[in-house]
Amino acid sequence: MIQFRLMSLAALLFFIQNADSGKVLVVPVEGSHWVNMKVLIEELHSRGHKITVIGPKNSMYIKEDSNLYQLINLNGIAEGDGKEFDFFIARALQLRREFHTSKQAFFQNSAEFMTMLFDAHKIAVDTMQEIFENSKLMQSFREAEYDVVLTDPCFGGGILLAHKLGLPLVLNVRWTVFEDGLQTIAPSPLSYVPIAGSQLSDKMNFWQRVQNVLYCLMSLYPKAMVKQLYYTPFVQRYFGPDVHYDELVQEADIWLMRTDFTFDFPRPTMPNVVYMGGFQCKPSKALPQHLEDFVQSSAEHGVIIISLGTLVGTLPNDIVEHVAAAFAQLPQKVIWRHTGKRPSTLGNNTLLLDWLPQNDLLGHPKTRLFVAHGGTNGLQEAIYYGVPIVGLPLMFDQDDNLFRMERRGVAKVLDFATLNRDNFLEAVRAVLYEPSYRQNMIELSRLHRDQPMKPLDQAMFWIEFVMRHKGADHLKTKSYKMSWIQYHSIDVIALLLFLVMMMMALICIFTVKFLLSKVFGRRKRKTE
Repeated sequence: MIQFRLMSLAALLFFIQNADSGKVLVVPVEGSHWVNMKVLIEELHSRGHKITVIGPKNSMYIKEDSNLYQLINLNGIAEGDGKEFDFFIARALQLRREFHTSKQAFFQNSAEFMTMLFDAHKIAVDTMQEIFENSKLMQSFREAEYDVVLTDPCFGGGILLAHKLGLPLVLNVRWTVFEDGLQTIAPSPLSYVPIAGSQLSDKMNFWQRVQNVLYCLMSLYPKAMVKQLYYTPFVQRYFGPDVHYDELVQEADIWLMRTDFTFDFPRPTMPNVVYMGGFQCKPSKALPQHLEDFVQSSAEHGVIIISLGTLVGTLPNDIVEHVAAAFAQLPQKVIWRHTGKRPSTLGNNTLLLDWLPQNDLLGHPKTRLFVAHGGTNGLQEAIYYGVPIVGLPLMFDQDDNLFRMERRGVAKVLDFATLNRDNFLEAVRAVLYEPSYRQNMIELSRLHRDQPMKPLDQAMFWIEFVMRHKGADHLKTKSYKMSWIQYHSIDVIALLLFLVMMMMALICIFTVKFLLSKVFGRRKRKTE
């Protein structure tokens, strides 16, 4: 009888869960962006939601067979085996090493980076065009009756598809087209909100504010060009000549920001922006036995972790030799994610791995230091566990990310172009043995963890909120529908200035008339 009641209760709970479950259409971005999206997908799946992922046919990271989601394969976004992108990464590292000796290398690297991004945006738009023109596929999307579209707005494909299907839209966002996501959705006064890539803080002197304005002006051109070349023609074709891409972006119901204010500088925000920085962080699990044995062999000295993210498995050979030689002089044990040639200077204290459980290692009590490239995921995990950082920025937003960590006194950052054994060893020892780095990071970790709700739970609440209420229109400002003149009240200011000038003119006229009447009145009296 008891067993029957338990089975009935389990069945009831199952049906309750499925009654509240929804259908989520996910349009992801490859690389580390997929790592973030997969965390949300796993949690949504655990809550009983059905997930459909639109992915490229030959993805580098998105697996075709998964019990988490159904995959719809498409040609486009990342066709091939990733060799072109690997070539770009190698080329970017090569040019970065020449920055300190050649200004041409800096501009060439910037030009090649822009070209790659422009190509990626073109592919994203071309892929959406194929989808829109595929009536059978579009009909299947409509018949599926999805409750929400979840996408990364780094590229605009998911935004375009959500509006075409008329579905509520949730953004898993750090970047939009060539700018920080908050700059797109929230007021961003240049006096204290630094432009992404400027490596400025919220406390700027006069010349730094000048620099920030110049960075803002320079960022306008590529942003305008990519929209003009790809998104504007597409939007006008499928949504009408009076619709603008920026409007479609800002009509998103909820913006799940992959940052928070232990990482970012204080700035204005909006009601539909939800901060979920560190949402991918979770309590560490036990290490595999061979790793645990290696970690425990470090005794009181502890362990150093080095990983350069999902895109860079190894560095140029001479840099690898310098880093290995520096590690060999330390008493700490080192666990290094390295996929290249074994360095000849490698010490007995260093373990090379093709892959490492980064979250679990950072959460281990013997971990003393994290050598990182400055990707947002790794930095958020380091903050979560209170592990100080030696930063080695390589590309993209990594310089800016590590600058923020350096400003908070939790990291020491090195220039990849001038890296050698001596300055690397000096930086590592400074962070290991100067107590302020660890103390500051522990305090930052306390601030990050001291929240009423876990970031991932908060993200889930708002995704499900949008699904329950078919959107979150009451949280969205309509300012994006205003012209630049209306938004900044230029027309109102012009009217008020005109009225003030008219009043001043009238006052001047009446004053002159009054003075003239006085003068002529006196003359008249004298004549009489």
